[in-house]
Amino acid sequence: MALSHDPLWPRGGDWPAFGTPADAVLLGVPTWRTSLSPTGAHATPAAIRDALRRYSPTLMGPPIVDLNEALRIADAGDVHEPDGDDGIARTIARVSELAAASRLVVALGGDNSLTYPVALGAGADGLITIDAHFDLRDGVSNGSPVRRLVEDAPEGSAIDPRRIVQIGIADFANSAAYAQRAADWGIRVITLDEVRRRGIEDVVAEALEIAGAGNASRVHLDIDVDACDRAATPGCPASVPGGFAAWELRALVRGIAGDPRVVSADIAEVDATADDEDARTVRLAALCVLELLAALAGRG
Repeated sequence: MALSHDPLWPRGGDWPAFGTPADAVLLGVPTWRTSLSPTGAHATPAAIRDALRRYSPTLMGPPIVDLNEALRIADAGDVHEPDGDDGIARTIARVSELAAASRLVVALGGDNSLTYPVALGAGADGLITIDAHFDLRDGVSNGSPVRRLVEDAPEGSAIDPRRIVQIGIADFANSAAYAQRAADWGIRVITLDEVRRRGIEDVVAEALEIAGAGNASRVHLDIDVDACDRAATPGCPASVPGGFAAWELRALVRGIAGDPRVVSADIAEVDATADDEDARTVRLAALCVLELLAALAGRG
C-alpha cells in the first residue's frame, strides 16, 4: 500500500547517498551464508529502509527535534556479498572509510556475523552486545563474532575481553561451556534477569564504564534483535519467549549510543522473509535505527 504524503509530516529514511562527511551513515551488510539457522537475513537491509518510511524522524522532547534537520544523515548502500574472506575484507574497508568521515556508522544486517568486520572496520577497542547469546562459538558463523574479535582479529586490532560487556544473556539460550569461556576471559555478563532487577540506566552506565575504559576509546554496539521477546520479534530465528520488551531494547540502544565513545553499531539477526504479516520485527529494527540517531543528536 502506498504511504500517504503530507508536507507537514516528514518521513524517516530516504537519506541522500554518502558522498561528503556526515554525522551518521547507514550501511547495509547483508550477511547470511554462515548462519547456524536457516535465514533470509540478506533481505533485511532493504526491508529496514522501507520500514523507516513508516516513521517520522521527530522527537517530541521537549524540545521538539527533527532528526533530518539536526543531523547530516547519509546512506552508503550495501556491501556486495559480505560473507567469506573477500566479503569480510570489503566490509572492513568500507566501514573504515565511513568511520573516518562520520560520527556514527550504523550497519544494517544481516545475521550476527557482521559484527566482526564492522567492529574491526570502525577500529573498536570496546564492545557492548545486546544479545540473548554469547556468540563465543568456535569456527566462523553468526554464533562466533565475539570470540573472533578476541582470538581471530588481525594483530593489534583484537578486543580485550575485559572491555566486552554482554547485556541480556538469557537462560536456556546458551551452554555452560560458553558461559565458562566468558567468565574465564573476564567478559562482563549482565543477564536478562539482572537488567530487570537493576534497571536500564544503571546497566548502561556500567557497560559504558567497562567498554569505554581508557582515553581514546572507540566502542562498537551490537544490537541483536533476538534479545527481545519472541512475541515482538517473530522474524528472529533464535528469539525466545520472555526476552526484552520492545521498549526495553529501544531504551538500551538510546542510552548506550548517547555516549560519544560509541562510534559504530550494527543491527543483527532479523530475517525479513520470516517476519509476521505486520512486519513487527523489521519495524522494531527500523526504530532501533531512529533510536541510534536520536542518541547521536542528544550528545553533548
